[in-house]
Amino acid sequence: MQQKIIITIDGWSSCGKSTLAKQLARELGYIYIDSGAMYRAITLYFLRNHVDWTHPEIVHEAMQHIRLTFMSNHKSGQSEMHLNGENVEYVIRDLVVAEKVSEVAAIREVREFAVKQQQEMGKNKGIVMDGRDIGTVVFPHAELKIFMTAENEIRVKRRFQELYEKNPNITMEEVRANLEMRDYIDSHREVSPLRQADDALVLDNTNLTIKEQLEIAKKWVVERVPGSTITNH
Repeated sequence: MQQKIIITIDGWSSCGKSTLAKQLARELGYIYIDSGAMYRAITLYFLRNHVDWTHPEIVHEAMQHIRLTFMSNHKSGQSEMHLNGENVEYVIRDLVVAEKVSEVAAIREVREFAVKQQQEMGKNKGIVMDGRDIGTVVFPHAELKIFMTAENEIRVKRRFQELYEKNPNITMEEVRANLEMRDYIDSHREVSPLRQADDALVLDNTNLTIKEQLEIAKKWVVERVPGSTITNH
């Protein structure tokens, strides 16, 4: 593809946003940016350093000590989250972080910090970024916006399977409660709540395979960039 665009993928937790975003970026030769990993890394820092995020002045002080970078893993080819020079890609996926990330992500200063970095990353286009407010707040003028959704029970099962590999003691009830809590906080927070952009294309993958949803997204890319074709990378 000659012309590079910005592709945003928003939606509910455990809808497969990152899976699609990674695949699409690989197909297009684009950079994939996991915005959720940034909020998870900030949450991890807060938890490790016992930061009381209910006090704005304490949050402000803590944010001065956080440096987030994405670095490529040469073996997998995937970009991984680094917090102050430490690779935290796998630590930030724990349920302990998942239970608090929506609270932390709802804080105005945290979001402003992350959004500023995300917009900087997209200056040269050629990126696929997934999250909650990418198409509405971070890149409101993105050429292609996708909003992903799926039936609740499907999302719970997907999340359970993902977490069970790391923690065999986890229960389906814990996962369901966590998703319901995150959905509520994400959609009701005062700053940048989760909502579908007016010009977003909805992708309900309840009954789709990973390959099928990728094909739909690729078709949308071609439609948004006249005269383009996609060659696999």
